[in-house]
Amino acid sequence: MNISTYTVKPKLPPALKPLEEIACNLWLSWNYDAIQLFIRLDYDTWLKSQQSPMRTLGMVSQEKLAQTAKDDSYLAALKEVYDRFQRYKKGETWYRGSHKDVVAYFSMEYGMDVSLPIYSGGLGILSGDHMKTSSDMGLPLVGIGLLYRQGYFTQMLNADGFQQESYPENDWYNMPVERKNGKDGQPLKITVDLAGRQAVAQIWEAKVGRSSLYLLDTNIEENSQDLRNITASLYGGDKETRMQQEVLLGIGGIRALRALGINPAATHMNEGHAAFLGLERVREIMEERGFTFEEAREAVWPTNIFTTHTPVPAGNERFEIAMMEKYFRSWPQVLGISWKDFLGLGRIYTGDERETFCMTVLALKMAAYANGVAKLHGVVSRDMWKGIWPGLPIDEIPIGHVTNGVHPRTWISSGMMDLLDRYFGPGFVDKPTDLKIWERMDRISDEELWRTHERRRERLVAFVRERINAQYVRTGAGRIRQAEDALSPYALTLCFARRFATYKRGNLLLRDPERLLRLVRDRDRPVQLIFAGKAHPHDMPGKELIREIVHFAEKYDVTSRIVFVENYDMNVAKYLTSGGDVWLNTPRRPMEASGTSGMKAAMNGVLNCSILDGWWDEAYCPEVGWAIGHGEQYHDDNLQDDIESKALYDLLEREIIPLFYDRGRDGLPREWIKLMKECMKQIGQSMSCHRMLMDYSNQFYFPALKNYRRFSKDGYAEAKSLAAYFNKLQQSWGNLKIAKLESNAKPVMHRGDTLTVTAYIDLGNVLPDEVQVELYHGTVSSQNKEIANASKTEMKWIKNEGSLNLYQVRVECIDTGMQGHTVRILPKHDALVHPYRAGFIKWA
Repeated sequence: MNISTYTVKPKLPPALKPLEEIACNLWLSWNYDAIQLFIRLDYDTWLKSQQSPMRTLGMVSQEKLAQTAKDDSYLAALKEVYDRFQRYKKGETWYRGSHKDVVAYFSMEYGMDVSLPIYSGGLGILSGDHMKTSSDMGLPLVGIGLLYRQGYFTQMLNADGFQQESYPENDWYNMPVERKNGKDGQPLKITVDLAGRQAVAQIWEAKVGRSSLYLLDTNIEENSQDLRNITASLYGGDKETRMQQEVLLGIGGIRALRALGINPAATHMNEGHAAFLGLERVREIMEERGFTFEEAREAVWPTNIFTTHTPVPAGNERFEIAMMEKYFRSWPQVLGISWKDFLGLGRIYTGDERETFCMTVLALKMAAYANGVAKLHGVVSRDMWKGIWPGLPIDEIPIGHVTNGVHPRTWISSGMMDLLDRYFGPGFVDKPTDLKIWERMDRISDEELWRTHERRRERLVAFVRERINAQYVRTGAGRIRQAEDALSPYALTLCFARRFATYKRGNLLLRDPERLLRLVRDRDRPVQLIFAGKAHPHDMPGKELIREIVHFAEKYDVTSRIVFVENYDMNVAKYLTSGGDVWLNTPRRPMEASGTSGMKAAMNGVLNCSILDGWWDEAYCPEVGWAIGHGEQYHDDNLQDDIESKALYDLLEREIIPLFYDRGRDGLPREWIKLMKECMKQIGQSMSCHRMLMDYSNQFYFPALKNYRRFSKDGYAEAKSLAAYFNKLQQSWGNLKIAKLESNAKPVMHRGDTLTVTAYIDLGNVLPDEVQVELYHGTVSSQNKEIANASKTEMKWIKNEGSLNLYQVRVECIDTGMQGHTVRILPKHDALVHPYRAGFIKWA
């Protein structure tokens, strides 16, 4: 069948034309008054459109549009919003530098808004908040991702409480994305080689305030059906589909930016999915400059940034060697290296032929800057990947941390935001990086804050009742009347909403049915629980957890007090994080890399009760919420579940419930409100995405862009010099020898004494200024005789003594107790971001 296609757009009256521009920019997703414009057009249509502004415009009748175009009240609201939108795009920002060279941010998923369903969970929501905050701050950053035809699945529970999935198709022509065309008016396209076949992708743009997100799409006629299916669904298909998606994201993403005329001077790999971009950037420079692999690698290494999100080895993407051979067998020839060396780029132990190819390892080896997503996750990551840097003390492994954050205006409810705007003043909008503004929480009266929160709880209850009713209608469960009185708008409401993986322990609170039932059946101080979250389609234990919760409520006839809300997405999350009273999080420490849902809740005044894991490990103090346990880690899962479930019950019975229901004569829980204010003040400052982006900018983005400008000068002369330097070190490193150490240390030294250490080093043909010789000193642990909390002091070259080089240093004895020292050698070159390169460390 030969079908001619064309696009039909809504015909808006001139007075309503600004609506089209607003609908096409995801700025509206964090500006509720902009969303209100579409709700006001026609509320029923808004609901039918699944809260999509673009689709709403297409669905509203021409008569209704004509009528609205004459409504002076509506036009005044439209003008106010549109004027503010224009001021936002043109206004002054935190970053005021050049946008000629950009940081390209690569992520597998983006949670921008319910109207653009190309996300599954935390990674995507973080990427979406990253893009929005980048826009607020005016950063020179663009996003790269994939445009999934089906996005992530829609979750439905059957009458037995078992999760089922459906995969609705996305209609891009009614969504806030626009296909990019070239100068000839035809769609811009790029190709990538997939095991000898050329896959073609077109490029779409989603405007995010001042920023742009570019999305690749292979669902076009040039491709055969299997290649069209590469962008069919997020995390769908098999391992081969995943390989194809990651080649398209990493290699295709760089090519897409080139096709758009954008120079990715620095790249940020958000998780290992995009790690192949490192190979493509190396290939580009080799082709343009005639460089060797080592020279090109030194040119891009200082401009690559990598963020790891996974604290368990099994969660890091690995490909079998047969799969690598199928898709990358030609690459060693392109890069001028051996097949063994190519595979070594993705192996912890380069020569281990049994090891599979790991995307996280590739990213770590290709990036000068690497980080975990919370302080504790940084510690866990350094321990996980220490094998890449043999001989390097674990606290020096070059993986830092930038704790995640959330975009406040996306996640704080409209009612609470109105209250904050009123008391915080215009600076809260105009200067989002001024985090001290949260100190003004104390200006808000207890009454206003509590009434605002109570309204959110009422809305949450109404929303959940609607959802349950729709679920009962669909499953024919015959319990419609139960939905009408499910939950109470006045009861203490605990929310647990996240991906249903077993380590997150969604059923921890069900462990002692008797204690739990006593809490939820208490007439004087009732407690109610709302659960939500999706299990991965292939995760049967995760699905069983959901079923267990549903069955528990039915078995003990507490379906009005314990409910499970289907299809957890951004919309559901906004109701839960703003309407609950306590946010529960019960992962097995240290398996939660960061987590961000608790931050969203905290900024709405919802108090956290969580295991000390992820972000809560560093944010917790008794003034802002509750900690379950003290950060212990167990080897026996069953014992851990027993101990921590009892600790959770104790907290609820002894602290949380009494505090919530302790009311004064005015009906206000003053002590609870005090915690709410302190929680909003502290978490609003420390866990704002604007703090996160300032950290990324100052620690990584600005240095990486500076490195690009430095290294690209004079035909990348510095990269060539660095490659030659490491080539020389490679040949000589095995012969370097610390021949002798001397010191004036006596069995007993006194504080204030000077310790002099001399090292005699055989450098072979390496020059003294080509290495960094350090005294490594500190307190010696009595248990394992290692130096703990070591200090590093560079030693000075003094002179030659025959074939040996004499280095010396003097340090003051400051700490008491058992002290020790040794000497080590590291690389030293002006162009090095840091000296911790795999295989280059020599100890005495």
